[in-house]
Amino acid sequence: MPFKQNIDSARAETIGLNGISKVSLDEALRACAPALDWLRKAHADDTLPLLRLPEKTSELDEIKQAATRLRAGASDIVVLGVGGSSLGGQTLAQLAGIAVRGVEAFLPGPRMHFMDNLDPATFGALLKNLPLATTRFIAISKSGGTGETLMQTAAAISAVKAAGLETRIGELFFGVSERAGPGKKNGLRELLGASVPVLEHDPGVGGRYSVLSNVGLLPAAVLGLDIAAIRKGAAMALAPVLDSKPAAEVPSALGAALNVAFGAQGKTISVLMAYADRLERFSRWYVQLWAESLGKGGKGTTPLGALGPVDQHSQLQLFIAGPRDKLFTVITAPAPGTGPRFDAELAQIAGEPDLGGKTIGDLVAAQGRATADTLVRNGCPVRTMHVDKLDETSLGALLMHFMLETIIAAHLIGVDAFDQPAVEEGKVLAKQYLAGKG
Repeated sequence: MPFKQNIDSARAETIGLNGISKVSLDEALRACAPALDWLRKAHADDTLPLLRLPEKTSELDEIKQAATRLRAGASDIVVLGVGGSSLGGQTLAQLAGIAVRGVEAFLPGPRMHFMDNLDPATFGALLKNLPLATTRFIAISKSGGTGETLMQTAAAISAVKAAGLETRIGELFFGVSERAGPGKKNGLRELLGASVPVLEHDPGVGGRYSVLSNVGLLPAAVLGLDIAAIRKGAAMALAPVLDSKPAAEVPSALGAALNVAFGAQGKTISVLMAYADRLERFSRWYVQLWAESLGKGGKGTTPLGALGPVDQHSQLQLFIAGPRDKLFTVITAPAPGTGPRFDAELAQIAGEPDLGGKTIGDLVAAQGRATADTLVRNGCPVRTMHVDKLDETSLGALLMHFMLETIIAAHLIGVDAFDQPAVEEGKVLAKQYLAGKG
């Protein structure tokens, strides 16, 4: 496994009353057995397509060909999609430096923009300033009926037409969406028209679970990432489930048991704090996955994403001295010895001689360790996860781990991990208000 998970600092034996007791954890692990059986059966019967994605290679060439087509002559690539249709792609794209502070502007190849939040000023400014003749738009919506994506796509088409580029729409646009069927209209496909190529979104893979499908892999391939390695990493995280390992030896089951057991004890906030800029969108992806999958019927715990070391200066005071209602997951990546080095003479001038000769990576690694240790010393339960090497394989493993952890946790608390009735209600109301019916 390309990462190591350790829950010792969440146990009562380590931190006292705020930790999880062996009895409570063992009970939760026993309750995982039916969920693991269900996952194995779903894999064997092919009733949960997500579980088959790690082993699939048949469509990787199609994704790579689409990526090559999109890159050709492109200065900018704009991804239109909201929620799971965008966050998975953003998470993978960060491996290449996209949306990493101070790095994106220096990357080779096309500039990539993820327009996931619908804002009139932001999107209007983007369309006004983009070189439209060399910009490619990728519109992603599973159903083809997502209002935000339809609005953005229509605005982009109108801008392209106004720029005299209507005859090039089939070249400038690309789509990812389900096929339309009898009695099932797909507004996005209709909007894009017959000249625009569209990759088929697997109808059995929901948006927030779609990062390993073409939804996430297409942006990754555009940026030159190894999409086969992403799936290889996911397969590594799935393997302990398929190998019928006991729950205590399945990292995702152990994580689910830990979260649910703590939730039952009143620790209803799950904090994921990653110590790497390239995992910042991963924490946002996790928040949607956990919240939308588990928050139903008055159940679930609240996910909170944090980024180290910057959030030590904004949230850590509350984490350590605030209510004891949180379980912490601290993710660290290799950092020691990396990055610019603090010149010894300048360290003396700054009054920090101990920093002389140290790298930025040395400091970040020390801060990640110190945060976890400080939380533990103050009686806060901490799960640590260390990535041996932050690359496509390890990120694929982390993504599959947390999807499995979420699905198992849903089984433990008795909710459907794959629907989102409250979200759908809001979408319906918004369309009614736009139509003047509310």
